[in-house]
Amino acid sequence: KSNYINQKNNPFGGDGDFEEFLKNMFNGAPPTNPFQQKQKNPDKVIKINVTPVESYNGTEKQINYQRNIGCNGCGGTGGDHHHCVQCHGSGVLIQVVGSGFFQQQVRRTCPSCAGRGIIITNYCSECAGVGTKQQFESFKINLPKGVDDGQFFKIPSKGDFNNGFYGDLIVQAMMDNNGEFQKIGNDLVYNLSLNYFDLTKDSYLVPHPGGELKIPAPNNFDTNKPLRLKGKGYQQGDMYVKISVKFDRSELKKVD
Repeated sequence: KSNYINQKNNPFGGDGDFEEFLKNMFNGAPPTNPFQQKQKNPDKVIKINVTPVESYNGTEKQINYQRNIGCNGCGGTGGDHHHCVQCHGSGVLIQVVGSGFFQQQVRRTCPSCAGRGIIITNYCSECAGVGTKQQFESFKINLPKGVDDGQFFKIPSKGDFNNGFYGDLIVQAMMDNNGEFQKIGNDLVYNLSLNYFDLTKDSYLVPHPGGELKIPAPNNFDTNKPLRLKGKGYQQGDMYVKISVKFDRSELKKVD
């Protein structure tokens, strides 16, 4: 060890070396290694379609899915068992690499018990040693106003059973923009189709998730520029009305 570290007036205090300083700093325990953290059960992800109208008003959606639950016959263990002697029931093997302060612990799944931490000696008759069985789940979830495409919602402990615990269920909202409305960010888009006779009107009735709107006809028609209705979108967003004109030329002869 270097004389500098061992000298009484070393910058870490006391007569000890750098490793002793670290032990004192962490109350006698080594720093927590991220590999030593308990592994979280994987989340179960399902997707649900949400329309722009449902997003505007908020909605209640029915969730239907299948998940793995713990077997009642064996409590999710798979049957009579004993702890794995190779991993001491932890399900993982830890390999120490490096030395001193740069020491790292690398975890890998125990090959003897496949990460379960137990060795089954008598398989459960209900689940054939799997420890889980599939069950159909159905419940309702409230989605808030303005829910956006790709947004996630977590329902704790509604996921699959694994290693004695239930994971979380993640519900991902997918925006369905294939109807008469489209949601783009906080803006609402509607496609208004007009015929020849509509062009003579002074105003138009446009559907809206919050109630029908009456808008004045523009003085100069330009189908390349949508009409903007400020504040009629989501939160502080706007509504854009795209105008398209479609009519049969025979209608012109009727007018003549």
